[in-house]
Amino acid sequence: MPQQPSRHTSEQTSEHAPLPLLTVTADTLVSADFRPRPEASPRPTTVPRTPYHRLFTIPGARAFTLGNLLARLPMGMFSVSSVIMIAGSRGSYALAGAVTATGLAATATVAPWTARLVDRHGQARVAVPATAFALLGSIALVLCVRFGAPDWTLFAAYAATATTPNTGGMSRARWAHLLQGDPAALHTANSFEQAADELCFMLGPVFAAFLCGTFFPEAGTLIGGALMMTGVLVFAAQRSTQPPPQPRTKSKSPVLATGMPALLLAFLAIGAVFGAMEVVTIAFAVGRGHKSAAGVVLALQAAGSCAAGLLYGAVKPAGPAERGFPLCVAAMTVLLALPLLAASLTGSLLVLAGALLVAGMATAPTMVTGMSLVQQRTPEGRLNEGMTLAVTGLLGGIACGSASGGWVVEHVSAVAGYGVPVAAAGVALALATASGVRAAARRAVRR
Repeated sequence: MPQQPSRHTSEQTSEHAPLPLLTVTADTLVSADFRPRPEASPRPTTVPRTPYHRLFTIPGARAFTLGNLLARLPMGMFSVSSVIMIAGSRGSYALAGAVTATGLAATATVAPWTARLVDRHGQARVAVPATAFALLGSIALVLCVRFGAPDWTLFAAYAATATTPNTGGMSRARWAHLLQGDPAALHTANSFEQAADELCFMLGPVFAAFLCGTFFPEAGTLIGGALMMTGVLVFAAQRSTQPPPQPRTKSKSPVLATGMPALLLAFLAIGAVFGAMEVVTIAFAVGRGHKSAAGVVLALQAAGSCAAGLLYGAVKPAGPAERGFPLCVAAMTVLLALPLLAASLTGSLLVLAGALLVAGMATAPTMVTGMSLVQQRTPEGRLNEGMTLAVTGLLGGIACGSASGGWVVEHVSAVAGYGVPVAAAGVALALATASGVRAAARRAVRR
């Protein structure tokens, strides 16, 4: 069958024009009568599959997140590593606990000042030297333990690590800067950061115990220090995503901002929940002959929080954080009754593990909404300071909760100790409610 002539050929034939031999030259391309063809339709823009994909399409976001995770993982390693290292060398868990408690108190004192410097002079300019100084403190601690220095040198060396910057707060400050005017995306970013916190504090102690037990007692501290320094260097190198410094801000201290005092006290009470839960769960597991399972049970609580945090971040918040924070604290208070019931009614560590997994699911939403409120109430130019104050409150609460939970375990029972987290959560609920009521009242007066 003969081939069907093309449209161009048919037109020329119909005009009885001769068919010249086609020679492709530059002149031919210029003079040829090519009819315009319809342009190809543009390729559809790739839409991120989840809110988290959208976050990491921001230039530089992946790099600073990687650095932040490297720097944050050692935060869950240092305490465990120090206890193993000091107790193994000096034969005293009391000394090891006192040294780590001193470091915690020093961090709670120094961290807000470090955060203020970060806000004034920029993250990269302050975080790198502050981390380097803290790393020298960790190295000094290792040397003092290794060469049998007097006990007081351990306290001094560990206190020097208090300059460690709050990398989690700096990362949240970057998201707040990058996602201005997009509260839904900022909610997702805060949820991701909380899930990262839970993941690091879940994996950090396990990794530290593995390093100290497999290699040598100082391995956890040394490798943790190397990871921290490397992570901060990677994080600080991403200059394009860091918020601009505020060298001459006239804003008042975050502590004096509307609604902040009660909110920071609520964080103190929430920290007491975490500290008491850890001590009581370890005592409960040891009392039933499952000392090695204590870490796994606590990791399940963190895993529940991590999963809930990621899910919470993928869902658009139903209302403002001011209303959601008391609701989340109320849910946490109710769910914390599950470990108490599991321990008192069954006495089974397996049932307790399931109860802790469920109870942990309220932690991340509570922290996400709480940190969102801190961001909203912190005066302009002092965001990192405000979030560091919240973390400082958590650390102080953890210390108080550990002491309270330990006292109840020693003088009453491990089962009764599970009442301490419930009571602390109840206090947090009262403070969270009061914080929201006072902030709403002051706004109404201003109107």
